[in-house]
Amino acid sequence: MAKRPASTNTLRIIAGEFGGRRLRFPDVKGLRPTGDRNRETLFNWLQPYVSDSRVLDLFAGSGALGFEAVSRGAAQLSLVEANALAVRQLRENVNLLGIDQKTDIFHGRAANWLTQNEESFDIVLLDPPFADNLLQQTIDGLEAGHCVTPGGHVYMERDVHQAMPVLPDNWQVIRDKQQGQVSFSLIQVDNG
Repeated sequence: MAKRPASTNTLRIIAGEFGGRRLRFPDVKGLRPTGDRNRETLFNWLQPYVSDSRVLDLFAGSGALGFEAVSRGAAQLSLVEANALAVRQLRENVNLLGIDQKTDIFHGRAANWLTQNEESFDIVLLDPPFADNLLQQTIDGLEAGHCVTPGGHVYMERDVHQAMPVLPDNWQVIRDKQQGQVSFSLIQVDNG
């Protein structure tokens, strides 16, 4: 299979402060930025919650979801990514957008980061590589570490052929949609 030319590896921030800006991302196995249509739907769902929020993009990849959140008014962004090439590009994009004062980047696996994290977030974005089946262990880690503020939201993407992970009792799906081969859900986390 031939590699895509690097020039095609761009994504567009849809709206907000950086609306229309194009950012590059590396050609990395399993990295597939959330498409414009799905991002637009997600941020329509999150519109009442994103302003001044603390956002965690746990499998950051291209950073499409996290950068969109900052563009729309999130106060703080934490990006967690295991791939070194993707981390390098995330740093370049953070500098390009001038959001280094409100963005933290962690190079490492999400599971390791979860065991060390002591913060909680208003919005958590979960878009792991589908083939790795990481959603259940990630949800369990988020709940065990109290990583989502009470009343906060978790966005989750999965392949349409993957079953919905078992959610903690205090997590409730409030929005659910399918687009092509992707199922995506918005979950509210209540006091648990």
